[in-house]
Amino acid sequence: MSYEDVTVAVDDGVAVITINRPDRANKLRFETARELLAALQNVRQTREIDVAVLTGAGDKFFCIGGEHDELSSLDYSSVMPVIDLYEFIDAMPKPVIAAVNGYAVGGGNVLQVVCDLSIAAEHAVFRQVGPMVGSFDAGYGTWYLEETIGRRRAKEMWYLNRKYSAQEALDMGLVNEVVTGRPVLDRAVEVAQDLRKRGPFALAALKTAFSSRHTGVAGQARLAHDLLLTAYRSTEEAAEMSESFEERRDPRRERFYR
Repeated sequence: MSYEDVTVAVDDGVAVITINRPDRANKLRFETARELLAALQNVRQTREIDVAVLTGAGDKFFCIGGEHDELSSLDYSSVMPVIDLYEFIDAMPKPVIAAVNGYAVGGGNVLQVVCDLSIAAEHAVFRQVGPMVGSFDAGYGTWYLEETIGRRRAKEMWYLNRKYSAQEALDMGLVNEVVTGRPVLDRAVEVAQDLRKRGPFALAALKTAFSSRHTGVAGQARLAHDLLLTAYRSTEEAAEMSESFEERRDPRRERFYR
């Protein structure tokens, strides 16, 4: 696909997806969210890609949230699909790593929270500013933040709107690792390659298990359809039942226990 707001580079099974709006602090507008979602859907559907890394262009901003002017002008039929984006990152069976290369503020902080792993540059800064501008996130930005850093810290972050350094973020569990002395993207790609040495089915199953705690019937359906059904089809039981049906005979149950 051709993108206006993001770039995508694929190498050795890893897709690096970059929010490419450095002149706008890598803010999310309708087109940005739509393109990020499309790029991740392509990762999900491409067999040769195992892991996605999400980052921002430049070395100052990861993402500082949404374009408020654009949001106020949109009607409900064309509202920014940012929740669709968060939901897809959380549900897709392939790991997504955030390489936080600078400020992660507002929706940008939520974006890195919903990723599976988060690796921060030493100069990265994390913040929620919602109440300062009359805004809030009563979904992924609160639920998942609370699970990530705990109830008190999450309320502190949302209520008091303080800035947190990369080291403070690491100390509170907001990120997995802080990178010093080299580009954060390089380290994120290394971690992605480590993930590629793990079983993709096992990683998908684990990711679904983490996600389904909050996603109710959707999470249960994904566990049943994408994972359990896939495993079931590979069993001797499934093969024997299918063959016995086709041959109009009783199943040989001893085959179930091989």
